[in-house]
Amino acid sequence: MAREMTIAGVRVADDTDVFVIAEIGHNHQGKIETCKQMFDAAKLAGATAVKLQKRNNRSVFTNAIFEERYNSENAYADTYGEHREALEFGHDQYMELKRYADEIGIIFFSTAFDCESADLLADIGMPCFKIASGDLTNTPLLKHVARMGKPMIISTGGALMEDVRRAHDAIMPLNEQLCIMQCTAGYPPAWEELDIGVISTYRQAFPDAVIGFSSHDSGIAMAIAAYPLGMRVVEKHFTLNRAWKGTDQAFSLEPPGMRRLVRDLKRVRIAMGDGVKRKYESELKPLYKMAKKIVFNRDLPAGHVIAWEDLAFKIPNDGLPPYRVYDFIGKTLTKDVIEDENLAESIVR
Repeated sequence: MAREMTIAGVRVADDTDVFVIAEIGHNHQGKIETCKQMFDAAKLAGATAVKLQKRNNRSVFTNAIFEERYNSENAYADTYGEHREALEFGHDQYMELKRYADEIGIIFFSTAFDCESADLLADIGMPCFKIASGDLTNTPLLKHVARMGKPMIISTGGALMEDVRRAHDAIMPLNEQLCIMQCTAGYPPAWEELDIGVISTYRQAFPDAVIGFSSHDSGIAMAIAAYPLGMRVVEKHFTLNRAWKGTDQAFSLEPPGMRRLVRDLKRVRIAMGDGVKRKYESELKPLYKMAKKIVFNRDLPAGHVIAWEDLAFKIPNDGLPPYRVYDFIGKTLTKDVIEDENLAESIVR
């Protein structure tokens, strides 16, 4: 089975550019106009898609958690449930954002945290679905979304290989368009916990799935490093201002960072080449003053038998390369030569 998926007409496979997701999450602070501005900025930066998060807060949190006092510098309300509600968009707002994304030409989708939210997103016409790390073990949700037949992207933070295998095996019989994202569910994680080598592990274990990287670290370096390992989908948290209130803001990319990420991922794909070692026209001029040729080390008469001490290796590179020297030791000159003259086959016998 091919390691390939298509999201809103964009093919994602080993031979394509990386599908770059600007993860807005709730960095929009509950403001739809701010969210639209973020869509604009992500589009301008070259991101392939923008992503939000959709929850039915009353159904995914216990009453105790929902009513719990939320004393945090990032709080938007007094209780945790009210805080979550302040950041949540409803059906009509999602419809408005979907129309706006279509208008400006960027793919828009969302993480579904529960079946009701997944149904809402399906009704709106989302082109794919994201499943968060916390729901990797939520097999009923995985199967519910898989049955919708749209491409699925699943994060694997906090999981063991057996959890990832279980999720893969639950989805694939129902939906073969699957991307498995290496992820560490820290915000942000320590560098030694990123484990981007797991991308290679996933590629070996799941040859039928596209492999990606949900990158919660600061900056763009690790996402670039993940490309040669086989990452073809990357998710980076995105904001317009890292100083805004919110737990994800500080490690999110601002527009200049997203622009560099997109640029460098395109460059690294081109730079990887096809594995064939070649010479390029662009190398000729530099090598003219870098590589060496074989020349005579002194004036010598015709009839002289060439010895090692008669030859030298010097720049510029417009003669025989030094590896040919062994072919000429012991040969006889057929003409007089002068110091620094090129050694040539036409003057020996």
